[in-house]
Amino acid sequence: MAKKKVNDPRPSWDDYFMEIAHVVAKRSNCSRRQVAAVIVQDNHLISTGYNGTPSGVKNCFAGGCPRCAGHVKSGEKLDECLCVHAEQNAICQAAQYGHATKGATIYVTISPCLTCAKLIINAGIREVVYGGDYPFQDVVLKMFKQAGVKCRAVAF
Repeated sequence: MAKKKVNDPRPSWDDYFMEIAHVVAKRSNCSRRQVAAVIVQDNHLISTGYNGTPSGVKNCFAGGCPRCAGHVKSGEKLDECLCVHAEQNAICQAAQYGHATKGATIYVTISPCLTCAKLIINAGIREVVYGGDYPFQDVVLKMFKQAGVKCRAVAF
């Protein structure tokens, strides 16, 4: 993304889309962590997603996900979690409404997990801009590099 011009009072594109992602995260229905993703094509927002239970399934905060309702440590028993990640939801929303993601940029409030990284690569997304770090970061960064996906952290 282009840098903010000198005397331009508006936020940079990175700041703009990350701020939108943080607002989208407020819609998350996961009781453990609020995460969001925003997919952008040519500085135009084409899709958003937040983490939580699938459409039509009882919300996480209402007991829809037994793992999230329990006291499981972060990163454990992920195979029991019913929640869909923000990146997955954003990619699904783009597909559902007919928006191509090839060549797009995805803004994520935390760095993608390994599964989301694979989906991002196969969706043709060419750049990942993220806030905080997820534990699998080293593996994900290597895979993004190999696949030609630009990945960078931004402070927000």
